Amino acid sequence: MRGNWTEIFSLLKAWRWRELLYKPTDNATLQFLRYLIVGGCAFVADFCTVWLLKELGLHYLVAGVFGFILGVTVNYILSKSLAFSGKQANMSREAEFMLFIVISLIGLGLTELLMWAFTDGLGLFYLLSKAIAAVIVLLWNFFAKKLMYRKKPNKE
Repeated sequence: MRGNWTEIFSLLKAWRWRELLYKPTDNATLQFLRYLIVGGCAFVADFCTVWLLKELGLHYLVAGVFGFILGVTVNYILSKSLAFSGKQANMSREAEFMLFIVISLIGLGLTELLMWAFTDGLGLFYLLSKAIAAVIVLLWNFFAKKLMYRKKPNKE
């Protein structure tokens, strides 16, 4: 773990941003930091969509579905190019995308359940509920997608 941070700090110190952000890596800490960027971009797209559609009169849970669709699209594109660059799932591109969607749909279910529980159950403001749910679901998404892009076992 310490070596993971050493690599990251040396890249930062040398201002090697391309390697820090794009170079394929097996460094799990760097992958997670990249995924935080990916998740942050997807969250902004999702969050802003939820806010805008709610302000336009849609129910917050319906707005959440539309936010999810935009957020998962941003997440897929950026996950492939940043967080898990150079990694291939051990399946066809179509199967990879379908698994990505399944993982994301589970994330949507968790998000909707948590938003409902925090908003209707605990009385929190719907955007605060969305933010709390996003942090929880970010962890689910990262670890599930990391498993999806794990190395193939060596066959002897």
